Amino acid sequence: MGTPRTPARTSPVQLAALVVGAVFLLVGVLGFIPGVTANYDELGFAGHRSDALLLGVFQVSILHNIVHLLFGVAGILLARTWVGARNFLIGGGVIYLLLWLYGMLIDRDSAANFVPVNVADNWLHLVLGAGMLALGFLLARGRMPTARKH
Repeated sequence: MGTPRTPARTSPVQLAALVVGAVFLLVGVLGFIPGVTANYDELGFAGHRSDALLLGVFQVSILHNIVHLLFGVAGILLARTWVGARNFLIGGGVIYLLLWLYGMLIDRDSAANFVPVNVADNWLHLVLGAGMLALGFLLARGRMPTARKH
């Protein structure tokens, strides 16, 4: 018989990526639930004419919800390793800061607003981007943890 395996300890950066991924997954699911999403009957596939509002505040579409679902799945899967978790948080933070900048620069009533985003989304994207970057950099400071020998 082989020696029993000791489960690897989850690092703080992995836990953070797992939690962030789970929240994105939850938000993606909630975007498809009438009542949680106001004006659900006006949920469009994409574009600024989707008048559905998650929690009555954040403009969503089917595409927007799918992006949240995919981001959530990516976070959960990448949280399995320290490197994957760090890359998810830092890379995702950069993506969300770019999305914030995009949302600030486009005409929200044009076809360029295909995701779609509104003012509340834009500020949430700024907070998400900065928060994910902070988690990725602060929790992954120093060196990657090495396996402990028993």
